[in-house]
Amino acid sequence: MKRLSLIGCFASVLTLANWLHAQATSTASRAGVAQIGIGASLANPDYSPSKIKGLSVYGTFDFTRHWGIEGDIHRVSMITPSDIGEDSYLLGPRYVFRHNRFSPYAKALLGFGRFQYQYDYAPHTTYTYKIYAFGGGLDIRATQHINVRAIDLEYQQWPGFPTNGLTPIMGTAGVAYAFR
Repeated sequence: MKRLSLIGCFASVLTLANWLHAQATSTASRAGVAQIGIGASLANPDYSPSKIKGLSVYGTFDFTRHWGIEGDIHRVSMITPSDIGEDSYLLGPRYVFRHNRFSPYAKALLGFGRFQYQYDYAPHTTYTYKIYAFGGGLDIRATQHINVRAIDLEYQQWPGFPTNGLTPIMGTAGVAYAFR
């Protein structure tokens, strides 16, 4: 009789566990979160007093909750009052701290930049340099698939540029589609 009671209790516990959904669902069911976005950029070119403006395209892929990679293409040679442009193509790691809808992040990027100028007495000229940048910003999740990039700031270093390098500061705001 004791044995039958023990078997009955064990069967009841097994049935009850299934009924209560006691098993945890998988937490590592996806490979990561990717987003691609576009934004408006404003740069302090560190070569002339006038600000230059343009567009940026960016993409991110977060491998884990905090670590990922970011790629930026800044085309700030569109609105140039002083006839200079500084385009940059960067890629590197980023660290994200997620809190509810807000995702502040920091990044360190490497790549190359193109410095362009055109004056009345000279033809359009372009030079390419290796560059690096440190920055950060804030992404805000508006919907499940739309992220708003409230602010993104980069401090770029162009060490090969003549006259002790070039150090533009780039600001971007935009919107992205997230693949979740």
